[in-house]
Amino acid sequence: MPLKGSWRITEMDLWERDDIDLVGPAFIEFRGTRSGRLGFIAVEGQLDCRHGSQAGRPFVEFTWDGWDEGDQVGGRGWAALEEDGSLRGHIFFHLGDDSGFRVRTTSPLALSELSRQADLEA
Repeated sequence: MPLKGSWRITEMDLWERDDIDLVGPAFIEFRGTRSGRLGFIAVEGQLDCRHGSQAGRPFVEFTWDGWDEGDQVGGRGWAALEEDGSLRGHIFFHLGDDSGFRVRTTSPLALSELSRQADLEA
């Protein structure tokens, strides 16, 4: 499953880079076959994933639930691996905003920090 791992979100349609990295590096992570997590701005959430393919490339649809500044939030989304190896997707808040996102580069430093945070939370 090529989408497995932590992906550093570098762009979102609705928010500037400084905003999406407000609390820490913005990311989306796909663990195992069905779970994952995401974080951007002050949003953090857990994913319930369904993997497949679209146009011959890895694709995942997910629902998510979590917190945004102490308020419970949730929604749905998707992500697709692009031909150039980048990741493109969209995150929807239930009855709220939605934004496209893009992962153009994967920073080993950012990914090691995400792994360290996950180890601390476990």
